[in-house]
Amino acid sequence: MSRFLLRRVLQALGVLLGVTVVVFVLEHLTPGSLAHAILGPRASRQAIRAFNAANGLDHPLALQYLTFLWHLAHGNLGYSYRLNRSVGSLIVSQAPDDLILVGLGLALSLAIALPLGILQAKRRGGALDQVTGAATLTLYAMPSYWLALLLIAALSIGAHLLPPEAGQAPGAAGLVSDPLGLVLPVLTLTLINVAWFGRYARAAAIESLAQDYVRLARAKGLPERLVLTRHVLRNSLLSVVTLVGMAVPMLLTSGLVVEYVFNIPGVGLSYYTAAANADYPVELGVTVVVALMTVLGSLAADIAYALLDPRIGSPSAGGPRP
Repeated sequence: MSRFLLRRVLQALGVLLGVTVVVFVLEHLTPGSLAHAILGPRASRQAIRAFNAANGLDHPLALQYLTFLWHLAHGNLGYSYRLNRSVGSLIVSQAPDDLILVGLGLALSLAIALPLGILQAKRRGGALDQVTGAATLTLYAMPSYWLALLLIAALSIGAHLLPPEAGQAPGAAGLVSDPLGLVLPVLTLTLINVAWFGRYARAAAIESLAQDYVRLARAKGLPERLVLTRHVLRNSLLSVVTLVGMAVPMLLTSGLVVEYVFNIPGVGLSYYTAAANADYPVELGVTVVVALMTVLGSLAADIAYALLDPRIGSPSAGGPRP
């Protein structure tokens, strides 16, 4: 088990290092320059050279990357000259909004998708399975921004039941101070994630129901409720837990879009604003944090998978199953 975890941690560090290289190079290949973005298009050559020299932008690209990596290792994500604040403080101040939004959407979607997938598998081919499958397939194919706009049109503009945007007070306390404003963004993420997780939960439950241990449990007279909860649900969690780790990028990007549509003052909205205003330090810092969350999500999924199925990390297993 310890060798399995060590191997996974080393792989995660390698992936994270590769991501920083790719993102750093792509940022520097983007047309334009940070000096022009900060000083304006009419800045003189002398001013641009002075800005580049003051911020180390006149050094070779490899040296700039090593400097960036050194700062990153010490927790320094860069400095936004446009916002006149460090990128780290920006993320720390706005991350609670993202955690509330994405966390609520993820928790509610799992609470709905797992039992729904098992119920579909138990009644495979029935009316409930067909109707639910069509609904999840529609939601699965629907862009998050389009679903958000439909919910705003139906529940906010049409029915006047909910506000079209979240609370605008700064900080997480300001976001939760208006619970009605959270309903539509959380509902958007929940529906998207239910469509994503529900399909895999159904497939995993169908596979579990066909196993011999389920037949044996039923033959022993175990109530159907216990068969589904003790055997089918536990084994279905293996696939869904792995999927949660792999779905971290989708959760974060969906949260970015939802933040923009509902005007939530989180990291996603700041990232969109930075991309529109060519604020490269914010773009680079947020991208690195998202990559780190993705790697940690995948690592957590591997660890949870090994805990749920001890054969995964055992020496005789030879590593995780495909």
